[in-house]
Amino acid sequence: LSLSSGSPAIAASLIPPELCGSTANTKKAQGVTPAGQCGTWVKEPSGGCFTSPNYPEKYPPERECIYIIEASPRQCIDLFFDEKYSIEPSWECRFDHIEIRDGPFGFSPIIGRYCGQESPAYVRSSGRYLYIKFVADGELEAIGFSARYNFTQDPEFEGIGELSALPACDFELSGPEGFVESTQIAKEGKAQLTEAVDCRWYIRAPPRAKIYMRFLEYEMHNSNECKRNFVAVYDGSSGVEHLKNKFCSTVANDVMLVTSVGVVRLWADEGSRKSRFKILFTTFHEPPCEGDTFFCHSNMCINHTLVCNGVQNCVYPWDENRCKEKRKASILDTLDNTNLTIIGITCGLVVILLIISVIIQIKQPRKKYVIRRDDFDPALLHPGFDPPHYELCTLRRAPSGDLTDAALADDFDKFHKLRRSESKCIRDHHCGSHQGSIHGSRSNLSLRDATIALATQMSPHLSHHNTPACRRSILVMKHSYSQDGAEAYRAEDEEDDLMMDVGPTTSQHHHHHIHHKLSSVLNTTLLMAQMT
Repeated sequence: LSLSSGSPAIAASLIPPELCGSTANTKKAQGVTPAGQCGTWVKEPSGGCFTSPNYPEKYPPERECIYIIEASPRQCIDLFFDEKYSIEPSWECRFDHIEIRDGPFGFSPIIGRYCGQESPAYVRSSGRYLYIKFVADGELEAIGFSARYNFTQDPEFEGIGELSALPACDFELSGPEGFVESTQIAKEGKAQLTEAVDCRWYIRAPPRAKIYMRFLEYEMHNSNECKRNFVAVYDGSSGVEHLKNKFCSTVANDVMLVTSVGVVRLWADEGSRKSRFKILFTTFHEPPCEGDTFFCHSNMCINHTLVCNGVQNCVYPWDENRCKEKRKASILDTLDNTNLTIIGITCGLVVILLIISVIIQIKQPRKKYVIRRDDFDPALLHPGFDPPHYELCTLRRAPSGDLTDAALADDFDKFHKLRRSESKCIRDHHCGSHQGSIHGSRSNLSLRDATIALATQMSPHLSHHNTPACRRSILVMKHSYSQDGAEAYRAEDEEDDLMMDVGPTTSQHHHHHIHHKLSSVLNTTLLMAQMT
């Protein structure tokens, strides 16, 4: 029977009022909790009715009753309350009240909460389920309520037409573990791929045992459309009042049942037959574990045959840990004593060779290496060049004869020319050349020779004024810069070494020092000439 939502009065008149008030006509109260303590419930293919406890007498105190109405696929529920209605009034119905929700659970969207003397208005569900809860506290009881409901076609499926008869699709499972798979429908020929299905898998555990379900695969063809496809889990029976979880989105969680009977239900219409799932169920007892059961560390004692079977039966994989015989054999597992001995000897030889090589390296004489400073700047070096040849003067002992005035005048003339040009020659070689300042030059050596020569010649003249003096001449010699010569005289030239530490102005000071020495040589020569 299909009724439209526009005729609530007709729907309400289809069920006689005396039917719900008569206990003789009460059928199995499936859908009410607790059963037998929450009034009467009459069910018909097209609808039914239910009442509060003791209706039309006062309901008892401290009572909570839950009524869950389930319609067939592609149907919804119309709910009406009789006018003979009275529930203890309160602010926001905080005490005695009726709560109606649009769905099968206590957390489904709430439609309304009602109390007082005025009966609630007509209520329609959006889907196949309505959740009604009646609560009575310990004071001020009233007569309660009587409600009627009927099933009507869901407006969302008006254009599709009526649903054809569903094929029988039930399965029975038992044992310490097992699998619930949607593929069993096609394997066992329960339904064609073009037919809608409403299949149920009944899982029966041993007495006092419980059931743990874990989803291995889950995919709904029309996700988030619970009217077209869903997977539901029941705890105790397939009645709607025992509905534990319903999944129709993209995720399905594990389910722990508290009874020894579990039911898995798949609803999928013609356009949702690609929905699939696979559930592993495991039966268990609560601790303490007895006999040869295995403790899962999660209040579960499972059969010992489930340990190391390649399947996780516990909530956490305690049953599959430390299962060496079940894992794939590795290279280490294939090694025997002979192979291990060969590997050990080889490793020992390698270690011995390494030790010998280290000892040899330690015993070998170490080579000295010049360490280059990282902060050395090659730009500080002056470009290498060959210094020009220049002329210096020196005093040599003449091989013969006395010094004549003409020869002396000629030598002095050459000496003055040399003095005028020495500034340029020595500056070109020494100015700006730090290397020349450090190692010295032949000019210093020549001046030192001249000084030594004068010192040796002055002694005879001072002691023998009346004897003929040896002939002395000022000879102009050409000297080339020689690094080897500078190194030979480095130990003797202490004055030049001291001048090296002066700093950036060493070349200038060196030039003035040479000039001073030349002046001293000139004065000494003039004095000697006068004495002769």
